[in-house]
Amino acid sequence: MRLELPRASLERYKSNSQRARIATEAWATKNLYCLNCASDELSCSPPNTAAVDYTCPKCDASFQLKAQSHSFGSKILDAAYATMLQKIREDETPNLVALHYDFESWSVRNVFLVPEFAFSISAIEKRKPLAPTARRAGWTGCNILLKEIPPDAWISIVANGKPANPSLARKQFAKVRPLANLRPEMRGWTLDVLNLIRSLHKQTFTLTDAYTLEPHLASLHPANRHVRDKIRQQLQILRDLGLLHFVSPGHYRLP
Repeated sequence: MRLELPRASLERYKSNSQRARIATEAWATKNLYCLNCASDELSCSPPNTAAVDYTCPKCDASFQLKAQSHSFGSKILDAAYATMLQKIREDETPNLVALHYDFESWSVRNVFLVPEFAFSISAIEKRKPLAPTARRAGWTGCNILLKEIPPDAWISIVANGKPANPSLARKQFAKVRPLANLRPEMRGWTLDVLNLIRSLHKQTFTLTDAYTLEPHLASLHPANRHVRDKIRQQLQILRDLGLLHFVSPGHYRLP
């Protein structure tokens, strides 16, 4: 994997943002690979394909590229709020590839992937509608809240200018892939519980520890009046998925 952004034919573009967009897309075309299967290349989507920039030629997995010149913080700007919610509920979100490049060295610094099955409604933040004077007045976009995505689902492809071993990246993807087998309406709870369990920063924890997450989960799922029951249910699901181990009654361990 080469980390230099291609410069060919960029002189025809006047703005740096245009140059960066063309260069990062060209880099991704030459260097990205599929984590869902063994394919070492991705195919570019036809022009104007909504939300999907690349597709795996072997397994048909879809990918969306988000690139920026500064490190990714707590949020990633995304498209229409209502559309994103619909895609999550219908299990149609693409895998998200977040690419951070350095403008001075014209090189890729960090790339990580969030699998298509790792997005919950809780991870989507509604933005303010565009002003009445805007060209698309009333249009409402959204942000992807990275802190609401379990760390298990942050799969590094490039870290601090060093490419990850593709086999290790695929292994991490395979570890969380069982989440894809859950129905979208159930998966949101599972992702939220896993993310909050990770926020305890404990390798081993108790059911009492898990119950401390009740207020936060109640705020994320206000329609549910039996949050503790739901926590116990989700701990069993995480165990069945291999994302959690039961040590003894009321005691758990993360892999």
